[in-house]
Parts: sequence; structure tokens; C-alpha cells
Amino acid sequence: MSHTLGTPPGLNLEALPEPPWLHRIDPRARILAAVAFAFVLVSLSDMLMLLVGVAIGAILVVMAHLPVKDTFKRTVGVDLFIVFLLILLPFTTPGETWFTVGPLAATWEGLWRACEISLKAMGVILALLALVGTLGAPQLGHALHRLGVSEKLVHILMFTVRYLDVLRAEYQRLRLAMKARAFEPRSGLHTWRTYGYLVGMLLVRSLERAERIHQAMKCRGFTGRFHLLTVLRAGPRDILFGGVMLLAVSLLLAGEWYP
Repeated sequence: MSHTLGTPPGLNLEALPEPPWLHRIDPRARILAAVAFAFVLVSLSDMLMLLVGVAIGAILVVMAHLPVKDTFKRTVGVDLFIVFLLILLPFTTPGETWFTVGPLAATWEGLWRACEISLKAMGVILALLALVGTLGAPQLGHALHRLGVSEKLVHILMFTVRYLDVLRAEYQRLRLAMKARAFEPRSGLHTWRTYGYLVGMLLVRSLERAERIHQAMKCRGFTGRFHLLTVLRAGPRDILFGGVMLLAVSLLLAGEWYP
């Protein structure tokens, strides 16, 4: 044969772009690094160390070569949460008055607390997007299983990730059928009853699809375990990455404890 088995003719594998350095790190090391970084960052209270933590998260995003536009879209929900905190916490935290709005008084302590939580959330979400968000479902499930997570939990996670798009497509079809019947949402009882029927139909169809998938898997010899063709092995690159992340979180803790 003139080409490698499974490779289309004329495709030069050497010409394919090499994945970013961070994507070639052992998934187990990336998961452990993300968990350790998140736990350390949420335990900090020093503003300078929190800013350093956000900077580390941004550096990881750059190393992962994540597109700026898609990353911004994924962090919109966190940004809205941050805006909500910045508005609410200054008026609900006791302390020295910053300014007043009628009977409500905003405090500097509340603003400081809102900034702390905002920086923690931003740093954690950036690190998770770079380290865990770039893992595929099979990689994530394989790594979690090798880290000792229950097989049943890993299977639930993988099936959830796999069929979220299927459920979303089913939901879109139901919504389209509602629009075809001239349904317009209002604030009346009919609207809420219709949405209740929508959720109920989605649950029923999800159960039916799950039963069909289960029967199809049993027909293909599925016995409750996924057989893996690859074995995760840590190399010098993974050890180097783990050491760098351990040093980073250690410096964050040192800056917190010994300012």
C-alpha cells in the first residue's frame, strides 16, 4: 500500500500543525494542576496574590492557544456574576461607608470583598478552560479513571458530555414544533403549562433515547466497561509541568502567608 492504513491518500502527516505544548501534557497532570490551583486560589485573600493568580490563568490560556473570542464567550457568565457581586456586596457587607443611595449604604469592605471573589472566579475559570477545557471527553474520562474516580461516575460524565448536544437538538425540535403551532410566550397560565409540557416531553424522549442507546450498546457487547487502547504514562515533560505548577501555587501560598 502506498499510504498508511487509515490515512487518506495524499495526506502528509508531517505537514500537520503540531498541537500546543500544553495540549501534550498528560491529562492526569493537567487535572491535578487545575484542582490544586483552584483550591489554592480560592483560599487566598491578599489582593496582589490574587492578581498574580489571574495572571497565571491568563498565561495558561495563552499557552493553550485558546482563541480570544471563544474564551471571552465562555467567560461571559462569570463576568455577569462578577457584575452582580460588584453591585450587591458593597450594600450588604458592614463596614466603613463608601457612599449612600437613599437608605442604603455601600461600604469599602463590601467592594474589597467583591473584588476578591471576582479575581478568584476569573483566575479559576481561566485555568480550567486552559487545562481541563481543552481535554476531549475520552481523555478526561480516561484520566479521571486512572486517578481513581469511580467507573460509574466516569461513565455518567462521558455519556452526559456525549449526549448534551443530542438533548439540545431534541429541545430545538420541540421548540420549532411549538412555533409551527403559533405559540407565543406570555405571562399567563397557558404559557407556563406549555413549558411544563415541553420539559415533560423532553424528559420522556430522553428516557426513550437512553433505552435505545443502552440496547444498542448491549447488542455490541458492552459489559459495563470501556476497553482502552492507550496507556497514560508520565514523561519528563509532564514532570516538568507538574513541578512548575507546584512552584507557582507554592509561591502564591508563600505570598499569602508571608507578605
